[in-house]
Amino acid sequence: MNQPRYKIVFDGELMPEMTLESVKDNLARLFKSDMARINGLFSGAQVALKRDLAENEADQYLSALHKAGAKVRKELDQAASLSLVPTDDHAEADAAPTDAVGMSCPKCGHQQPQADECAACGIIVEKYLARQAQLSAMSQSAPTPAPASASPYAPPQADVAEQLPEFGELKAFGVNGRIGRVRYLGWSMAMFLCALPALLLGMGAAALSDALGMVLLAAAGLAMMVLSICFGVQRLHDIGWSGWLWLINFIPVVGGVFALLLFIVPGNQGVNRFGPPPPPNSTAVKLLAWLCLLVPISGILAAIAIPQYQSYVERAAEMQGQ
Repeated sequence: MNQPRYKIVFDGELMPEMTLESVKDNLARLFKSDMARINGLFSGAQVALKRDLAENEADQYLSALHKAGAKVRKELDQAASLSLVPTDDHAEADAAPTDAVGMSCPKCGHQQPQADECAACGIIVEKYLARQAQLSAMSQSAPTPAPASASPYAPPQADVAEQLPEFGELKAFGVNGRIGRVRYLGWSMAMFLCALPALLLGMGAAALSDALGMVLLAAAGLAMMVLSICFGVQRLHDIGWSGWLWLINFIPVVGGVFALLLFIVPGNQGVNRFGPPPPPNSTAVKLLAWLCLLVPISGILAAIAIPQYQSYVERAAEMQGQ
């Protein structure tokens, strides 16, 4: 007895906490297809993304597509059980008179008396079988399978059952990948702490030679700028935005508000078009992030306390003078 075959069905529903754009981007990447065909999957009509699968294969497709954000389901593929190849189970039926057993339409499976045309779907059986044989021969000779339909709503064909990584790889010196808000704060603080000795050295060298001091300060400033771009682009990727938006930082006033958004806006849950989510934050990253938050708070308190202290010293000096 043949094992049951399954199909993966999708009708446009999304997994919880997933946005439409991120799901479309994930499907385009998994299927290696253009966005126009991916948009056709969200027309509201039921689409079979994959057919004729064993149960374990269907489960792999379900897992991959659920991670991508598409709420697909597994159903029995009744059409996969239809076959034009005679088997032992059909030997007795084939030996019986044709008029007695009738025929089954090779396309829709409609049972009817023997005829050249299907009464249900209207196909000419002989032409349909010839066309199927031609398509089968073409698929075996071509390097890649030809599309079964020219319709824009036809599902893209690709093997998406590969296991997706749970977390992305961290690369501080690069613009690929994603980092969250806490890691963005922690890495920025680590960059500042590493650059501080170089800045102090440049200021000290400037006392001996203006040229040497300017070279050291320029090198430190350039390194901080490059790292800031890398961190900012990866943070934008985590939100699902293009890294080119980092250039908004150069716009007066608007740039300051935009920089603040990078600390506030949460990243996407799960995979987006820039890859898997970043790994969990380490203890060191969390400590650096808290330290980064304490620096501006300490600056504000110092700005308030220092004038008050200076005023107190001046009053004390006046009282002693009297």
